[in-house]
Amino acid sequence: MSGVRVGIAGATGYGGQELLRLLARHPHADVTVAMASSTSDRVRSLPALTGVWSGTITPFAIDELTAAADLVFLALPESASAALVPNLVERGPRVLDLSGAFRLRDAAARARWYPQTPELALPVAYGLTERRRDALREARVVACPGCYPTSALLPLEPLAAAGLLEGDIVIDAKSGISGAGKTPSERTHFSERHGSVAAYGVFGHRHTAEIEQELGRPVTFVPHLVPLDRGILTTIYARVRAGTTAAAVAELFEQAYGGAPFVRLREGALPEIKHVAHTNFCDIGWKLDTDSGRLVLVSCLDNLVKGAAGQAVQNFNIACGFDERAGLV
Repeated sequence: MSGVRVGIAGATGYGGQELLRLLARHPHADVTVAMASSTSDRVRSLPALTGVWSGTITPFAIDELTAAADLVFLALPESASAALVPNLVERGPRVLDLSGAFRLRDAAARARWYPQTPELALPVAYGLTERRRDALREARVVACPGCYPTSALLPLEPLAAAGLLEGDIVIDAKSGISGAGKTPSERTHFSERHGSVAAYGVFGHRHTAEIEQELGRPVTFVPHLVPLDRGILTTIYARVRAGTTAAAVAELFEQAYGGAPFVRLREGALPEIKHVAHTNFCDIGWKLDTDSGRLVLVSCLDNLVKGAAGQAVQNFNIACGFDERAGLV
């Protein structure tokens, strides 16, 4: 064993299984323990990982987790992560949390959207990799962003930072069903989603608070479920400062992401979900009407990879000083 000892809690969910698939082949990670979300789950194997990983998923046990791992990935429900992270911090492992429990910094926002989340005695890094690399290097706890916020913030943040955005911002995002998690519900039932598209959470989705926190301005965010297994396509409607040219927008994105291995700039060739499925890429395209200043941004990513497990592994690589692409290409 020559790599970092890593453990996964919640390895049976969609995001957890994706994490295990990536980390099992990572050149600098030794998956020493992979656990389910509950102490009552049975020991099981994952047929989809036959030939990739030879271990078994065991019931959750914090003593075994912290004894076997120097860094822990949490792919758990928010309430479980909220209860577990303080305990893990006391015991020593670094933590990369894929849930939303610790993403919000404002106490009032946390109390509304994640009421079970306690204050931590140490800072939490927000793991939007391409925009937060410096914070990740020393972080003991990383809150990995949601899939919707990742798809919205990567195209919007460079524009906001340059002071180019004016007026309202509308974010229209469409996600595959796996984004709703593995626990079945009427909303995610095959007969409800097949052949249908539905908006939900209008003015009431918790990812709105996350997007507004990082962007520093209000947005209108409307998510939709579409009949796909995986993938997010986000279309953003905004206005830019008068006199902004198409060349200036292109140059801004090139400055922001020209050296980013997992952001691909498409400009007028607008991206599609099939271009990014099963990868850690976020593709960004845009169209600017210079006469009116109206800007349409389109971003695509795989909600289980760049929107969850892949971004967590990318954060792991930076936090541990490895090549950012390790285990992801």
